[in-house]
Amino acid sequence: MKKSRSGAIIFCVLSLLLFNGCSSGKEALEQFSGRRVQLFFATDRNDTGRAEPDSRFGSERDSLHYGTTVISFPADHRIGQLESALLADDALEHVLLKEVNSMSEERFFGLLTQSVNAYDKQELLVFVHGFNMSFAKASRRFGQIVSDLGYRGCPVYFSWPSRGAINRYAADKTCVEWSTLNLECFLEQLAVRSGSRKIILTAHSMGGRALTYAFSSLLQRRPDLADRFGALLLYAPDIDSGVFRRDIAPVLSASGVQVTLYVSGRDRALKVSRRLNGYERVGYVEDRPLIENGIETIDVGNVKAGFSGHSYYHQSRPVLSDMFYLINEGLPADERFSLEPVDTSDGRYWRFRR
Repeated sequence: MKKSRSGAIIFCVLSLLLFNGCSSGKEALEQFSGRRVQLFFATDRNDTGRAEPDSRFGSERDSLHYGTTVISFPADHRIGQLESALLADDALEHVLLKEVNSMSEERFFGLLTQSVNAYDKQELLVFVHGFNMSFAKASRRFGQIVSDLGYRGCPVYFSWPSRGAINRYAADKTCVEWSTLNLECFLEQLAVRSGSRKIILTAHSMGGRALTYAFSSLLQRRPDLADRFGALLLYAPDIDSGVFRRDIAPVLSASGVQVTLYVSGRDRALKVSRRLNGYERVGYVEDRPLIENGIETIDVGNVKAGFSGHSYYHQSRPVLSDMFYLINEGLPADERFSLEPVDTSDGRYWRFRR
């Protein structure tokens, strides 16, 4: 089946080249790729100056850079899949970072405001990636989420200088702490300058550490901006549970923002993090999940989530479906059909129906 499909594609491309002499082979191939998604970004990674989109931003610390990226999808892209190349990139088969367009801060916020106003809801969806992420990989990952959710708003991501290597956990932990102030400043600018009616904040793993610290600090410094933010979603948060309970949860609960934690007892990555850090992680379930007043906790332990159990937020259809109703419709846990409540002596949490 694969061979016949490839053969048909090659025949069509050759036909285009023969009958359209002014088109290049690259242009012909592009006609067979699927949809494209434009994302806005801010990053405090270093600008390498390289022309290739995948290597435009490195892993060193720098001042904030702004711009847009374009992610392309194959025509047969499947929800929950991040089709990636083992060798050569192919727009017909893979999710690709096609463009990285840097611009001034003023130009960035001007275009961002135009994009926000182009949607009826005038919303922003903000994403902060986790550990072991290059700029290119984080771009593709967020692009996949935006596409799979069918999100009808303006997507923005913040990329901190992760080293993009599985053996650089300690360096990433230091860098994400360094980026927290930059992220706080960026969130403030989004609230003040984007023109959005509602900002939805999301983060994965170690990115949740930067986002919660930055957002908590912003709420305490600028409580007048709290009503600009509608929801905060944390997927597999790699955050010290004790610090979260003492310093973060009270601020989030008092803000009126809809806060959701996605957690799992089958998350091998967070199990390792607990051992490395010596303390419990918010996103890892030992006996029962962390439960805090004003915060909805969703246990995803009974859904399929790959070998590591850490990437369910973009790989699991049930989780993506739940995110759809939370992000697009603003539904609380008790109105999302895929969840069932679990009552404990500590309070209520939610899990996916079996």
